[in-house]
Amino acid sequence: MELQTERLLLREWRDEDVEPLARMNDDPRVVRYVARLADRRAIEAWINTQREHFKKHRYGLWALERLDVSGLIGFCGLANVSYRAHFTPAVEIAWRLQPDCWGRGYATEAAVAALAFGFQNLKLNQIVANAAADNVESRRVMERIGMSHEPKDDFDHPLKAVDDPLRRQVLYRLTYQDWRQKR
Repeated sequence: MELQTERLLLREWRDEDVEPLARMNDDPRVVRYVARLADRRAIEAWINTQREHFKKHRYGLWALERLDVSGLIGFCGLANVSYRAHFTPAVEIAWRLQPDCWGRGYATEAAVAALAFGFQNLKLNQIVANAAADNVESRRVMERIGMSHEPKDDFDHPLKAVDDPLRRQVLYRLTYQDWRQKR
């Protein structure tokens, strides 16, 4: 299963994606607000988890590359929220890009395609996204793709330690109805 936008390809994961994902994972700017995978073995396991998620659910986090240059620039897609919270069960949208691709609209472009797939093909009623409260860049993408934020929905991430500065998360939502109206 692949999706294509004007400039991007959201595709299945390949073995050769391990090295560029490892480099991205080692960049402190990329993992400033998200969990860093421990090592190459963890990265390989994560990619295999994405492959299995696609097999089981028909969606997941796609490897992301530009159409004009081959090679992994990040990922974007849909995944089942893996923890319990006041808004679960839920499907979330997520993305991560290497820094030289920031500020070019790639995250927004890929996320729009993933949302359309979720609402049109999967017939989802709602898609959520969350980010560390200080992650202004991701919050801007969430707003650009039409998601809304209600401060009452914000939560403490159950998989983060009480003293973790990333524990406080903002939750954004987009319903199918709102998505249709905003198109």
